[in-house]
Amino acid sequence: MVRKRGGKKEIVIPGDSDFVIHAKNKAKDRFISQGAVSEASTALSSSFVVPFAKAIGANAAHIGFLSAFSGLVAPLGNLWGSKLMERYSRKHIHISYTLWMAFIWIPIIVLSIFYSKSFGVSWLPYALIVMYSLFIFFSAVKDPASFSWIGDLVGSEERGKYFARRNKLIGWIGVALFLVGGLILNHYEAKPYVLGVYSAVFLVSILLRVVSLYQVKHVFSPHFKLMRSSYFSFWSFIKRYDDFGKFTVFQAFFNFAIMVASPFFAVYMLNDLHFNIFWFTAVSLSSTIFYLLLTPLAGKFSDRYGNKPLLFIAAWSFPITPLLWLFLKDPVLLMLLPGFTAGVGNAAFGIGATNYIYDSVSVQKRARCFSYSNLLSGVGIFLGSILGGLMIQYLHVSFMNTTLFVFVIAAALRFLVAFIFVPQLKEPRAKTERLRGLSWDVFHPFKTIHSDVVWFKKFIHEK
Repeated sequence: MVRKRGGKKEIVIPGDSDFVIHAKNKAKDRFISQGAVSEASTALSSSFVVPFAKAIGANAAHIGFLSAFSGLVAPLGNLWGSKLMERYSRKHIHISYTLWMAFIWIPIIVLSIFYSKSFGVSWLPYALIVMYSLFIFFSAVKDPASFSWIGDLVGSEERGKYFARRNKLIGWIGVALFLVGGLILNHYEAKPYVLGVYSAVFLVSILLRVVSLYQVKHVFSPHFKLMRSSYFSFWSFIKRYDDFGKFTVFQAFFNFAIMVASPFFAVYMLNDLHFNIFWFTAVSLSSTIFYLLLTPLAGKFSDRYGNKPLLFIAAWSFPITPLLWLFLKDPVLLMLLPGFTAGVGNAAFGIGATNYIYDSVSVQKRARCFSYSNLLSGVGIFLGSILGGLMIQYLHVSFMNTTLFVFVIAAALRFLVAFIFVPQLKEPRAKTERLRGLSWDVFHPFKTIHSDVVWFKKFIHEK
């Protein structure tokens, strides 16, 4: 069968044919390699946007706005991307906006030239905020299509294992490139031409993004048509407040609490602890390394026990991280302790939240639910980043370091969100094993520790 879409003819093959089954299996592997190259590009661009911003004159408030606006425009991009799926194929959307993602870094590189020439220095941080927000917007436009696309390739019974494998490989590639980039920038940090080195790193990022674009062109895309009848408004989504709606609201408040502090760990390392780029890179990487080590365990956990327990673990891991920053100054300890708690939270939340969406909504509504969920999360990211940045820049605390005071507030907010919202969540998967022992009793929080330890030892040694 032949159909037209977006002005092009496409051959539609029955989804249960041997060809489609073989093509899906091959596409899953190709999506892993494509994601690895894409992550390598991100590791050499987005991962260094904060130190680059500081290098062209940005302060804490600018950093807050950088995170805030990028968090706000992402869900707007998601909404536009889900709308485009009514007219264009998922592959067309992915390829088109990946190209835009690559080339937006060219004007960002130009900013370093302007700074070196002392041209418009005062407005350069604001120009970076606008351009980086555009990069986030372009990335977000393709996300609903990509999310839907991968969801059609991976069966529900293997999602935890597949995404754990994909995230692990992609993550290690990102870590390696981030480390290489950090070492290069550390070597040239004190040099007058350090902005030129930033430009070279960003150019490599552009080339890698183009390579990932070439790869995705050769990934099989199953036939999918987004029906207009599946449309529902954002307000009806809010008013319904079903089980998925509760998860979405939890995610929004969770991201708000996270972003009050998270963008400013980098600022604290650079401004207060005076870390060089080497130690900044090492501490920044530590949570990612723990995340990668724990992701396979989280994937196995998800397939067996479902996703609500993972969200439980994430919600109670993240509040510990900013508290540890209050007492630790040594970079090695910062790598081992806050890096570990953040890694646990990221591994649990990354697998748990992704699979929770896949398991909760139908194929037709998946992209729009993904977009609406990200819209609320984006509002949380925007408000949390703004609040944290403004407090660090303008709040004067006499009894302790202002940045550390903000970390205390962030920890309290994270605990509050976990306490209020996690008990409301329900497991969307029908067939999961009952998880015994891992629970929270307000009056007797330690009574199940022994059974938890016994269960965990058994779990990690099972084949």
